[in-house]
Amino acid sequence: MNTRPQIKLESGEHRKQEVILVNFAHHQAITNRLKELFAARWSSSLSCWTIIKADFKLSRFFEAFSELAYIDYSALKIKIKSEVPEKAKRDYSHRSATKLPKGYLELLKQKRYSKSTSKTYSAYFKDFMHYFEERDLAELRVEEINAYLLELINKWDITTSEQNQRINAIKFFYEKVLGKGRHVYEIERPRTETLLPDVLSKEEVGDILKSTKNLKHKTLLSAIYSCGLRRSEVVNLQITHIDSKRMMIKIKGAKGKKDRYVQLSPGLLEMLRKYYTQYKPKVWLFEGQTGGRYGAESISKLLKAAAYRAGIKRRVHVHMLRHSFATHQLEQGVDIRYIQAWLGHESVKTTQRYTHVTEHNFKNFKNPLDELL
Repeated sequence: MNTRPQIKLESGEHRKQEVILVNFAHHQAITNRLKELFAARWSSSLSCWTIIKADFKLSRFFEAFSELAYIDYSALKIKIKSEVPEKAKRDYSHRSATKLPKGYLELLKQKRYSKSTSKTYSAYFKDFMHYFEERDLAELRVEEINAYLLELINKWDITTSEQNQRINAIKFFYEKVLGKGRHVYEIERPRTETLLPDVLSKEEVGDILKSTKNLKHKTLLSAIYSCGLRRSEVVNLQITHIDSKRMMIKIKGAKGKKDRYVQLSPGLLEMLRKYYTQYKPKVWLFEGQTGGRYGAESISKLLKAAAYRAGIKRRVHVHMLRHSFATHQLEQGVDIRYIQAWLGHESVKTTQRYTHVTEHNFKNFKNPLDELL
């Protein structure tokens, strides 16, 4: 069963050297072992650990981590067959070897779940099937499934987000595929975490854009920030979605399969016109070098590189531009209902979390310590 933390290995380049990129969610035991057994270095620009390729041996890596974590080496450009132990190959292949129950994938498609959600549900339900491979899933008791989830939490310290996704994947089978009602099948949910969004200051956003000299990259990042877009939304923008007469941009098929309009700023419109003149995209507003939609992963990489050039030391991700847009709008006194509509939030409660991170909320109050100094 794949219930362990995941380490993803990729080939890459860092400071003109061929390296192995080691990506994993924060896990202190993995970090400690990586630093102890390998000459691994943290890269702020890549937001991952790196090992010089000449010093890396996959079989040794598996020996060190195979009992602690699930190792995804599918993107690694090395000779896999000769270096990976047979046990590891079996461990990696169990998901592809496990067949989903009839109707599971078909129903996900019929109900128009996104590709990302379908992929996540499928992977997590295959783990569930693998765990109970000698049992009839239809006869499993709720207590047994809760025990499975508890093992994931206690042994592998999965996040509340992953726990919820795994619960949803399991519930989808019992409630949608088998047709059992919610009153028949209930799984205990984790307590909701209250997490504040990470935001950049206006100065930091400005520094990122100034450090980005490539016009396409600069326009793309500017569009995300000025419109508060998700990464999937910016790559799905088409030329026809830009309405310069009404100064609006149409966002089609966003989260929840909903369309919405966002404001087109004069500054972004001017930048888009320069970009269009130079790059002449055909269908998608932002296209790759060989045509088609711009790669979502490429956006993450170019943002991290821009943040590194701008001297920003902390981890920066694409969604921070969206968070920053909402926070900066609130700081300027824009009504929260407008921001809710621009972001595409169904409930204003989701938008209200930005009120906890705005600067002016704190600047309006005098700290009692200052009266004592």
